[in-house]
Amino acid sequence: MNRISLVEAVQSVSRAAGPMNLSLVVTALLVALAASYAAALMYRVFYENRGTGSQVYRAFPLLGLAITTLFICIQVSIPLSIGLIGSLSIIRFRTPIKEPEEVGFIMLVIAAAVTAATFNFDILAGLYLLALLSLFITKKARRMGFLKRDGLLVITMPDETAGSLDELIALLKQNLRRLTVQSTSSHDGITSIQITFSGLLTDAARLHNVVRGFSDSIKSMNVFLDRPGGMR
Repeated sequence: MNRISLVEAVQSVSRAAGPMNLSLVVTALLVALAASYAAALMYRVFYENRGTGSQVYRAFPLLGLAITTLFICIQVSIPLSIGLIGSLSIIRFRTPIKEPEEVGFIMLVIAAAVTAATFNFDILAGLYLLALLSLFITKKARRMGFLKRDGLLVITMPDETAGSLDELIALLKQNLRRLTVQSTSSHDGITSIQITFSGLLTDAARLHNVVRGFSDSIKSMNVFLDRPGGMR
């Protein structure tokens, strides 16, 4: 079997592709790069202050350029596209996604790169307009109290003092915008109260002091956040 050199393989691919409009390719790469930076900016504005600090947006520009280049190359020839798919199938990402929003933004960058590589710039503009609109709607809904839950508050106290729960709830409402008593349980003379909340009106240390100052009989108070960084 005759071996084909790398140079000959590249030349055969180039011949199969025909004349390539270099300016259009450069335009697609620049548009993909700009779209990647726009996605990074949207991530920082809408989600970075509530994230875990993974800073996934730093990879967006390289992702956009790499994916755009791959899809431009795939359009060159069918054999090349099959080879790329086979080689890329060995890639595995071992680092878990820390935030659910990261999946959406990574898919947005991929979609932008694909549309730029296929020179559908009008579709790309529409995609980003709708993405930005959806982010504004989600942010507005969170401010109005929809789609929002900051965490869970667990308070334990002796059974004999659990009758003052209404007074405790009234005190908590002065420091939390919204709260709901999800469940209560009792074991060995200790009542445990689980409360979901959203909108902290004070800092965490003051909230602890307020609850502790309500009664000396309170055994413990624990706050479990839905997302790290969600409490100021």
